[in-house]
Amino acid sequence: MKRLQRILAPVDMTEPSRSGLKLAMALAAENGADLLAIHVANEVQAWHVLDETGFAGDRIYRWEVDRVVRESLLDLNRYLEPAIGEIRRLPSFRRRVVLGDAASRIVEIARTEESDLIVLSPRPHSALRRLFCGSVTDKVTRFAPCPVLSISQTERSQRRHGKSIPVVGGLLQTLEVS
Repeated sequence: MKRLQRILAPVDMTEPSRSGLKLAMALAAENGADLLAIHVANEVQAWHVLDETGFAGDRIYRWEVDRVVRESLLDLNRYLEPAIGEIRRLPSFRRRVVLGDAASRIVEIARTEESDLIVLSPRPHSALRRLFCGSVTDKVTRFAPCPVLSISQTERSQRRHGKSIPVVGGLLQTLEVS
């Protein structure tokens, strides 16, 4: 098996994304690989500023884009804080914020960085949303230049009539509760 040298870990700063990041850090530590954590910020946040004529001028748009990227980088730093001890033990760790469509930007960065593996955690979506919009994980898996490891968040057990019922693989284990 090919040794991993560069791992890409896209994060959307949600709890499910933390599972993928933890696994990516473990793989990077085990293989001595470089780890790049990226966050794809929403470009729409920069569209709301208009100049004195009522239009979004190029100068103002660029300033807003820079603001969105800087604020997203601060958010990413806050998101990574709980794992700072593990990050410091890695051979190489970088973080980056980019703007655009999440799936296409992840694939583009994987290609330019020559990543050996993409580790990501899909968000749970309804079947209807996946049918019409697709998911970032589906798109990345189809177009990525390297293998994609999709890791789901471990689910906690649910309580039913005072007893814990473990949730395994998204399916509720049935128990006879008397």
